[in-house]
Amino acid sequence: MDNAWRKTFRDRMHHFEARRSARPGELSVSIKVRVASGCFHREHSPLAYALIDRHLEALSPSDAEFSFEEHESGPEILAYLALTTAGLTVAKSVIDLVTAIIKARSEGIKKGDKPAEPVELIVRRMQDADEFLEEIVVRYGRDDRIDPKVIDERLNEALRKLAQKKNTRAKKTKS
Repeated sequence: MDNAWRKTFRDRMHHFEARRSARPGELSVSIKVRVASGCFHREHSPLAYALIDRHLEALSPSDAEFSFEEHESGPEILAYLALTTAGLTVAKSVIDLVTAIIKARSEGIKKGDKPAEPVELIVRRMQDADEFLEEIVVRYGRDDRIDPKVIDERLNEALRKLAQKKNTRAKKTKS
């Protein structure tokens, strides 16, 4: 991973975290819907983004515990995750938004958006100032069935792995 990109990502996460202090038991993460190759942004995927915009507009202000960012490689959601007795949990509104983005990509292609490469759902975070963690959750082609339950399960599984890496690192540091 290129150092300039790492710095940009670290700065983006810090900016997000600075807008609201993390509460005890929260972890900030990036949930990215990234195109496998090519691009997935408003200019080349206007039909998909029209659907995404509609979904974002329908959210209530109380659902705004996240930040939506557009990038050439695909949308990114910066969010806080709550640590519960069952582990880290993603808010339902975030799962719904991720599902809506992936479905919008598929629908946009069917209706005429040109880029048709698959998308990958990725979770990432900065472990500390230098360490970057990334987990590929699932990959969807334009004709794949998109199941919100699968997205929820796989996303939470990937987040548990990231949290374990964080806890493992913390224990090694204390030893």
